[in-house]
Amino acid sequence: MMDPNTLPFDTTTMLEGLRPWIECESPTYDAAAVNRMMDLAGRDLAIMGAQISRIAGRMGFGDCIRATFNHTSRDPGILVMGHMDTVHPVGTLAHLPFRREADRCYGPGICDMKGGNYIALEAIRQLQRAGIPTNLPVTVLFTSDEEVGSPSTRDLIEAEASRHKYVLIPEPARPDGGVVTGRYAIARFRMESTGKPSHAGARLADGRSAIREMARQLIAVEDMTTDDCTFSVGVINGGQWVNCVTTTCTAEALSMAKKQDDLDRGVAAMLALRPTGNDVQFKVEQTVTRPVWEPDERTMALHAKAERIAQSLGFAIPAQSSGGGSDGNFTGALGIPTLDGLGVSGAGMHTLGEHIQIDSLVRRGKLIAGLLATLD
Repeated sequence: MMDPNTLPFDTTTMLEGLRPWIECESPTYDAAAVNRMMDLAGRDLAIMGAQISRIAGRMGFGDCIRATFNHTSRDPGILVMGHMDTVHPVGTLAHLPFRREADRCYGPGICDMKGGNYIALEAIRQLQRAGIPTNLPVTVLFTSDEEVGSPSTRDLIEAEASRHKYVLIPEPARPDGGVVTGRYAIARFRMESTGKPSHAGARLADGRSAIREMARQLIAVEDMTTDDCTFSVGVINGGQWVNCVTTTCTAEALSMAKKQDDLDRGVAAMLALRPTGNDVQFKVEQTVTRPVWEPDERTMALHAKAERIAQSLGFAIPAQSSGGGSDGNFTGALGIPTLDGLGVSGAGMHTLGEHIQIDSLVRRGKLIAGLLATLD
């Protein structure tokens, strides 16, 4: 068995290579910014000798990249899959610059999940330089809209994964260093309330506030949360002038459940919401859904192999199901052996404190290299 301990991963070199990725801000809704990130990743892959396909974005989102490497086998292989979009808007670098402080490195998207994507490429690089062939062909797929539920890439992800034997996803490691072998089901919703406009100063009583109606509905939505199915509202927009009674207000909600049946009941409850009065309107639209991914025997066998490699490297990777969806929901639900959470350790994802634990770069990179080299 190939010993990944012998591969000369270097922390400083990895941080230097990762820095341009972090300083290329790539929020999901800015397709041009995401495409600049894909340019960087594509160039790095080209230098590694990959054959690169650029897949045009759609629905207003950025492009995707599919990269393959020469291999003697044409059997189904290993798909390494990650997203290059982040939740951080352009300009976040002014508040969260790439910087190293003690055992941490900070930056927008560094943990979720550019750091993981980068160490996956570094693992491939290390195997190439050592002349260690993989038993199976390796494909890399970088996508552009995971942070909003992958509405434009789900079909691409499922089609590509179906041509492979295994899927490895370098999303962030769990807080205890564990990896993900299942994920909860998730549904997203768009809500819209409609009222009646009036002058808020002169004719307040003539109006019906869409914001007021939405506020009532938001409380009702979040109060539906149980241990089996949660509901949260993360986006709300309404009004333009403080002296006008608002006509329209929109919001976005998220529901998550460990079991598909519980999510299905949650979806039904959301779609059954009605206006609180006859003088206002309210409607709910279901947008994106991620199916529940429950671990099966083949995924657990994949984890067992990874666990043995991790033990040889001196650390543990306990398996767990997780909230917070990923594209592993799709591949796992298809029954393709999938191991998620293989990426770097860190914290503060989606905040101005996002960072990685620097020592996890080498540790997790060796883990991925060991998997790539030994899976068959």
